[in-house]
Amino acid sequence: MMNLPQHITISEVGPRDGLQSLDRWIDTDTKIAMIDRLSRAGFPVIEVTGFTRNTVIPNLKDAEEVCGRIQRRPGTKYRALVPNVRGADRAAAANLDEMLGLITVSETYLRKNQNMSLDEAIDQGIRCFRVADGAGVGFVMAVGVAMWCAYEGEIPQDKTMAVLRRLREGGIRRFYLAGSMGMEDPVMVASLFRRAAGELPDCEFGYHVHNLSGFGTANVLAAVDAGATFIEGSICGIGGGIAMPTSVASVGNLPTEDLVCLFEAMGVRTGVAPEEAVAASREIAAMLGIEARSHAAQIGTRAELLEQGQHHPRNPQQQPA
Repeated sequence: MMNLPQHITISEVGPRDGLQSLDRWIDTDTKIAMIDRLSRAGFPVIEVTGFTRNTVIPNLKDAEEVCGRIQRRPGTKYRALVPNVRGADRAAAANLDEMLGLITVSETYLRKNQNMSLDEAIDQGIRCFRVADGAGVGFVMAVGVAMWCAYEGEIPQDKTMAVLRRLREGGIRRFYLAGSMGMEDPVMVASLFRRAAGELPDCEFGYHVHNLSGFGTANVLAAVDAGATFIEGSICGIGGGIAMPTSVASVGNLPTEDLVCLFEAMGVRTGVAPEEAVAASREIAAMLGIEARSHAAQIGTRAELLEQGQHHPRNPQQQPA
């Protein structure tokens, strides 16, 4: 039997991780409409933007305006990425509920993505946490490329744990471990999450999953079975792009609506109705002019398929499979 919790938190990262990866600008009004639709669907955490340099990620250059104009739903935490102290200061002024720090365990990737050494990145992460803590704002640290890297191969578990310990010594207690390359496997995922939970029992761990290998859903279940308490997805499956020199950089996030349908089908409550998640996905796909990548949006929920089966029976001329 799997060790499944009664409840899991699904964090929605599409407005930041999704939109920053698109090859075109999404206007501010559309971003706000997208976030408001996710709020109405009942998602408990929505990552609305990132406070990055406009020259680095121009798709998020309207971060302050987005934060100022969204309709905030009681019960939802609104979060933004803060890759450095300057970003944390901007986020503190935007009246958010939570900040997201960022570090990658792979030093090769860290140099290419953030142009920092590991020591510098750890220092920046702790300083970002102190800004958030001083402002009375929640903080979670993204520990990226935590298991496998296209430049370095499998990341030694001892190295990831050493990074976590240093961040914990700086006061951070909430992390998500990110399979940024999407090439980890369920045994690798479960082993790291079990070790982290066992050695750092006062910390909380979530999983940011990519699906390049096709192992994404299996990896999610492995993480949850090993103690992960929140999972990150992106509506319609958008985004998840990573700093790699090949076309695989565009393959990334699991669709949030598929995650909601998966957990609710297993009896693990998410606080979001599958029908609401799928409806939000279809409406947001139309807003963005894209096709949702999810099974749920394209095929339907269990309830939708049951309704079709009951009210739209098979054409008698069709041959049974």
